[in-house]
Amino acid sequence: MTLLLCFLTLFGNSCSSWNSDISLVSGGKSQYVIVLPADAGKNEQHAAQVLQEYIKKMSGATLGIIKENNYKEQPAVFIGRTDHSENILTGKIKPEGFLLASDNRDLYIVGGSGKGIVYGVYTLLEQYLGCRKYSQEPAMVPAKKDIRIPAKLHDMQSPAFAYRETYYPAAFDNEYLEWHKLQRFEDLWGIWGHSFFKLVPPGSWFKSHPEYFALVKGVRQPTQLCLSNEAVFHIVVDTLRKAIAANPDAVYWSIAQEDGAGYCTCDLCSKADAEEGGPQGSLIRFVNKVAAQFPEQQFTTLSYLYTAKPPLHTKPAANVIVMLSTIDALRQEPLSTVTSAAAFRKNLEGWGAITSRLFVWDYTTQFTNYLAPFPDYDNLQANLQYLSDHRVSGVFSQGSGDTYSDMAEYNSYMQAKYLWNPKTDAGKLQGDFMQGYYGNAGKSMQQYLDALVNTMKQTKARLDIYGNPVANAKDYLSPKAIDAYSQLLDKAEAAVDGQPALLKRVYAARLPLEYTVLQQSRFFGTEQNGYLVANGKEYTVNPRWPERVQKFTALCKNAGVKEMAEGGTDVDGYQQEWDTIFARKWVNSLAFRAKVTLQNPPSEDYPAKGPQTLTDGLEGGKDFSLNWLFIYGKDLAATIDLGSSQPVNKVFMHFLQDARHYIFTPVKITIAGSEDGNSFIELGTQTLPPLQEEDYSVRSVPVSFQLTGKAVRYVRVTGICPADIPQWREAAAGKRPAVCCDEVYVQ
Repeated sequence: MTLLLCFLTLFGNSCSSWNSDISLVSGGKSQYVIVLPADAGKNEQHAAQVLQEYIKKMSGATLGIIKENNYKEQPAVFIGRTDHSENILTGKIKPEGFLLASDNRDLYIVGGSGKGIVYGVYTLLEQYLGCRKYSQEPAMVPAKKDIRIPAKLHDMQSPAFAYRETYYPAAFDNEYLEWHKLQRFEDLWGIWGHSFFKLVPPGSWFKSHPEYFALVKGVRQPTQLCLSNEAVFHIVVDTLRKAIAANPDAVYWSIAQEDGAGYCTCDLCSKADAEEGGPQGSLIRFVNKVAAQFPEQQFTTLSYLYTAKPPLHTKPAANVIVMLSTIDALRQEPLSTVTSAAAFRKNLEGWGAITSRLFVWDYTTQFTNYLAPFPDYDNLQANLQYLSDHRVSGVFSQGSGDTYSDMAEYNSYMQAKYLWNPKTDAGKLQGDFMQGYYGNAGKSMQQYLDALVNTMKQTKARLDIYGNPVANAKDYLSPKAIDAYSQLLDKAEAAVDGQPALLKRVYAARLPLEYTVLQQSRFFGTEQNGYLVANGKEYTVNPRWPERVQKFTALCKNAGVKEMAEGGTDVDGYQQEWDTIFARKWVNSLAFRAKVTLQNPPSEDYPAKGPQTLTDGLEGGKDFSLNWLFIYGKDLAATIDLGSSQPVNKVFMHFLQDARHYIFTPVKITIAGSEDGNSFIELGTQTLPPLQEEDYSVRSVPVSFQLTGKAVRYVRVTGICPADIPQWREAAAGKRPAVCCDEVYVQ
């Protein structure tokens, strides 16, 4: 009788103990209900609704949701801390963690604090039911009339980091956040990031009380706050008290310096800094003092630039979290080994010796060129493992924000998984993403990423978050390397031909290569791979280039590119830049491709073409790193050899004004000529007035000299660099101005 009963009711799970799985849904139908605690909270209710929705999407079966006080002992999925689930708890669930467990019939999902219960449901959907959410697009849901779950399951998970944020477009999708157990700083912080001026706005206070702000070079300036001023302390406390009352659910509150230098050097601040070994002293003392007024709140502050080092004596208070920055680290190697991160590693050890409450603000994109290939892919896991091993409990992994960038979906997905568990199997994770997101193109896409990483390593290239694809034109982004990458992407496209959704994803992944080609074509100009072609004695725009740029910008919009760089132009602005270049008539010059000798070398970080930048036939735009000869802290002194003595009637050029990057026009420009290259005669001089007021506009300043036609072989251009950075432009101690010149035309 028992055997017959089991046979007749097999799909109803009465004898599920005979199998290794629980049959949650059979033939599109289910006897299961979802059971919530009688006093279920919003996260438990939300988790139940998510599970109900996805089970229906997969199988067509609808599992009813009931409270435990209405439960009639039917097969069930218990969500939250029900009385029934207490029987399967074998240990404490950590904050935001969860337990997935089953016996021979029922399934239990129990969460720790916060959204742990929601994370548990999404983990069930992904790891046990085959659902996937690779990006901000809707999740991939397999169609299954039969849904089975392992019996005797016991899967308890907890996050490696208490705060986990990956900052890419996908993370702006609410379900993506919950699915991948991520957080958003806007949801956690009442005041976030660089916050001094949110607490004491210069617009409200500087005019009437300049003493509230930093004393820099003997003058009060709105660069940072004066942290020894008692009135500043009271304003900050009052501001925070009101903000906390208005937003009682916020977890953290930031008290941190502004982005830049210009810290206070008044007597009291300097005294504290001297005692603590640097400006971090007055900062940490001030933050501790404010935090003491709100013992129930959690405060964060930045270990960044001039506050990067730990103080000598004062420890952060128990309710203060220090967030370190990795901004100085190059990215071609992991943080644990790259030389440029040595100071960060030392500071991390130092802070770790005086506090266990550490967050890290990390960077995983090229901020000056979001679309440039940035192959730090192999370092993502290594870096998070390193931080976890050094007791870091929170990570803000800053990517490109809400604009598409190089491999944005891949970076976000992989980072999310590593933020939850840095020891996740990287190979399996990569394979799952490539196959799931790119379909049959996945193999070629993985080969493309591998080729980028391997070529970067083989060429010993630098990977700089403030770099550009032109700087890598001789290593991993050389034209030869780009051709090899393109062949792999051609295979990827061919593999998904006729599948528009997958093809669109491959096209988006290809945008960084096309961007590199376009940017490098501006740099190569009249040379091979440049956007100009010879037309007699002149150079004109390659007739294929306007259409190529238009196609590129259209694909950028389709992919969700909103800006080309942090604080930079949008896609339409990029098109307009090219339209301006296309409309610019190429100007011939006696100095075209002439030899140039410099008295002072160009910047190692922004070398352009070296001395030949001045005679390559190309003008610069608003990007100081492209087609500008960048001379840091010294005069421009360039001697151009025309090859033979020739009458010179006109000399003209442009200088760049870009105060944000400490680039200013020369105070005086002199043109001199010589027959022998030794004895020079002054041919003309001009002075340029310095900026008297704060001005961060970026512009190319033309300078032209009408001369007498005297015959010379050598033309010397001297641009006198300003002695100091203007007082209104805050700068770190020792920082000097730079001058940038593009093309020197001689006619």
